[in-house]
Amino acid sequence: MNPLLASFVYACGIVGLFYLDRNKSVRTSKALWLPVVYLWIIGSRPVSVWLGNSPSGGWDTQLEGSPIDRAFFAVLLVSAIGVLFHRGSRVLTFLNTNLPILFYFFFCLFSVIWSDYPGPALKKWIKSIMDLAMILIVLTDEQPVAALRRLLSRMGFILLPISLLFIKYYPNLGRRYEEWSGMEMDTGVTLDKNFLGLIAFVLSLGAVWRIIAVLQSDRNLPGRRRHLIAQGALLLIGVWLLHMANSATSLVSFMLGTGLLVILTQDFVRRSPAAVHVLVLFLVLGSSLLLLLGGGASTAHALGRQANLTGRTEIWAAIIPMAPNPWVGAGFESFWLSPYVKARLEDMFPGLPLNEAHNEYIEVYLNLSWVGLVSIGLILADAYRRAVKAFRRQPALASLLIAYIFSAMVYNITEAAFRMLDAMWIFLLLSVMGASVIASGIPLRDVQPLDAVMERTPRRTNYTRKSRNNEFVSDPNANRD
Repeated sequence: MNPLLASFVYACGIVGLFYLDRNKSVRTSKALWLPVVYLWIIGSRPVSVWLGNSPSGGWDTQLEGSPIDRAFFAVLLVSAIGVLFHRGSRVLTFLNTNLPILFYFFFCLFSVIWSDYPGPALKKWIKSIMDLAMILIVLTDEQPVAALRRLLSRMGFILLPISLLFIKYYPNLGRRYEEWSGMEMDTGVTLDKNFLGLIAFVLSLGAVWRIIAVLQSDRNLPGRRRHLIAQGALLLIGVWLLHMANSATSLVSFMLGTGLLVILTQDFVRRSPAAVHVLVLFLVLGSSLLLLLGGGASTAHALGRQANLTGRTEIWAAIIPMAPNPWVGAGFESFWLSPYVKARLEDMFPGLPLNEAHNEYIEVYLNLSWVGLVSIGLILADAYRRAVKAFRRQPALASLLIAYIFSAMVYNITEAAFRMLDAMWIFLLLSVMGASVIASGIPLRDVQPLDAVMERTPRRTNYTRKSRNNEFVSDPNANRD
């Protein structure tokens, strides 16, 4: 097919997906477009690259960044702060229930003091605040669950089909050659196959959640079929891109998240939320035993990878001793800015342009050392505890939050994604903060007639009908511990 004709067909398909997934009963804020646009860029390429002004990528660029990108993010950040200032009380509610996250961000800011590059480190920290700001815009919306659904759809309907279009009809845009191996890789709208896999995994998991919700809704619900068609098409494209990206980490994370979602929607789990602990314990023990009994190499080969995780273990062994301080690290996002580190790694891995550890726990250790690792550990432990508690109050939503939290833990074993401007980090924080608020007894409002799904609890319903606007609002007194 001619590329121009293909572009027209894909454009019509994208419009069709938006049309099928429409819901006139939802009234989310126009400010939701701020995180949507932000995640469009985070999930694809920097603005400077889209404009054909991509920087050289050298060490100076790592220090200074692109002025075009700085201007773009500055506008988004100022706009987001304005929206959040207007929603003051709701924002404070979310921040007060997420103290481990606040502690981590403040420690990152404090670590700028001992960084060898305090200027660039401070700029990176300010940029990282945008992740938090965009998440708060979604969660403080008048209809936060509907806002989350729209965020996932608006991201997915744009990024995934265009990625497929680029790969099939614009190879100069959708494919690249690996700098290390020289092999061709499919990148879609992103600049790296692993990042394409990440975007496909995150958005496909959201599509699975939407499909399960619609399947569990009333068969006579208006618009049920078209929602299934739209989300089913999105899931098919996402799974196909996961296959094309050839990212084993994203594939495993997607399968794990999908398995959790499916199991968590079963009635026996909802009747006994303690079963969530058993499920997670089973997954953790299963993974540990696989490694302890020597199954790690077999698993890697089954996924088409080397037993050393495609060279990652060699990288880890080389960079861990380079940590400048075992207690506080190099400072926020400062380890890879060091010319000494750059020179050492070029000697050890010639021809391999390294700028991350390919393991976020090691990445945190290098930049923030043990204090940073403990902070991340507290966030994850608190996230799991609160997500399970939230599951007892709003199981349909909390099942997605648990899936994102747990799959993020697994994903970051071989990738570095607990960092600024990363979709995995953003959705992890969104899940943690959402679960924290629900667990504290503050319900997140959901919408109804066309797109809502009644919680299938065997006891009392979690929803109370209100006559005005025909809304359903979660009842904080229902299904308490």
